[in-house]
Amino acid sequence: MPFNTYKACSIKAEAGKYLFRFEAIGTQWEIESGVPLSISLQQDILEQMGRFNRTYSRFRSDSLVSQVAAASEGGSFMFPDNSGDLFDIYDRLHSATQGAVDPLVGKDLELLGYDSKYSLTPAADSVRAEAHVHGRASWAEDVTRKDTTLITNRPLSLDFGAVGKGYCVDIVSRLLLEAGMDDFVVDGSGDLRHIGKSSIEVGLEHPLDPEMVIGVAELRNGSLCASAVNRRAWGENLHHVLDARTGDPVQDVIATWVIANDTVTADGLATALFFTPGKELEKLFRFSYVRMFADGRAEISRNFSGELFV
Repeated sequence: MPFNTYKACSIKAEAGKYLFRFEAIGTQWEIESGVPLSISLQQDILEQMGRFNRTYSRFRSDSLVSQVAAASEGGSFMFPDNSGDLFDIYDRLHSATQGAVDPLVGKDLELLGYDSKYSLTPAADSVRAEAHVHGRASWAEDVTRKDTTLITNRPLSLDFGAVGKGYCVDIVSRLLLEAGMDDFVVDGSGDLRHIGKSSIEVGLEHPLDPEMVIGVAELRNGSLCASAVNRRAWGENLHHVLDARTGDPVQDVIATWVIANDTVTADGLATALFFTPGKELEKLFRFSYVRMFADGRAEISRNFSGELFV
């Protein structure tokens, strides 16, 4: 079954579609639609992506997130009006995973080398320990949220990578729907949102061999997100999926796939599944999933629209 590969999953392309490709928030994007996007709509999409980057990127010295990290005594920081959805999902995920998913994991990512300069050189264990000598920062305890304003009392390194791309996919999808489009796929480098009458088939890329798929998902009017430890990895057992309670990269689960109604939820749950069993998360969220373990086992939820080949 032929698939065009996209990040940690793949989508089977159809003939007679229009494509709009661009780069934003550090990755490649593609919008496949039944009609071409107008120039003004393209510009709106690019402006929204730029606005997200200027607000939430810890890799930009002029971003609002970098201001939070540089505030020696903390402060009050007003985020955009639509940031409530982003903060809401973090509230839920932080609680559901007992703190494993936390945007304050940014400090540990920096200490492991995934910093604004992409040094990819981990700090010494003593330096990592010293960084948390007064306790590990927590989203629930060290940030006071008043609607879309965050209040802090010390410098905090925020990283919204667990849900940020899915959040952006939903923003782009909303712009397309408002423009009257009813047949499209937004692909944020593997985070997908589909709208249309006909379903699409999505290959689940093997996390250890990008030339293989371990299964296929059927997606219609919903979102599919994937996460894998082989993406954004820079050394032995060093990758971007960290347990915020310890600051250490996870080892047991190596890849996850989630289907949900919206992309920010699918993206967040794809991270949460590295720490929390799907059956526990199903008590709090509506979704279906596949996850793959380091020993080669794969787990699929009963309601997953697709099949596994392994």
